[in-house]
Amino acid sequence: MKTIAVPTREQISPANQGLFDTLKKNIGTVPNLYAVYAHSENALGTYLALSGAKTSLHPKEKEVVNLIVSQVNECAYCLAAHTAISKMQGFTEEQIIEIRKGEITFDNKLDALVKVSKSIAENKGHADPHLVENFFAAGYNEGSLIDVVMVIGDKTITNYIFALTAVPIDFPAAPAI
Repeated sequence: MKTIAVPTREQISPANQGLFDTLKKNIGTVPNLYAVYAHSENALGTYLALSGAKTSLHPKEKEVVNLIVSQVNECAYCLAAHTAISKMQGFTEEQIIEIRKGEITFDNKLDALVKVSKSIAENKGHADPHLVENFFAAGYNEGSLIDVVMVIGDKTITNYIFALTAVPIDFPAAPAI
């Protein structure tokens, strides 16, 4: 498969240049996967709005969903990026591996979250009803379930963009499991 070039700031529209500037200011860099969105006039802004939207999920919970969906979709880029982000959120290397395997022993509520998220991603939305019941029993509600699906959608978009573009991974590689 042909790799899609990562555009430079000079090669993109003024609107996307502004988004590049904001990313550089806020996180110090424009990750290659974000940059490739700028081939489209609207995709980067649309994606950043989705990714940064309000949610009932805490940052650690979002990372659980991001990691398991990226594992299900075999996205090396997102696994690398979200391993780094998960460490910044306080997860250990061992905990990140558990999350990616879909079996969390260190937190029962996060275990219910990872299992339902994995089932949703693997079964195209048709989650195992028992896992949905466990999710609710763990303390989540209907709004939480909808927010989980929104994060799954967000992560699926990035997983698919990487699968189609094969941009260079600019994060340390996630360990194999």
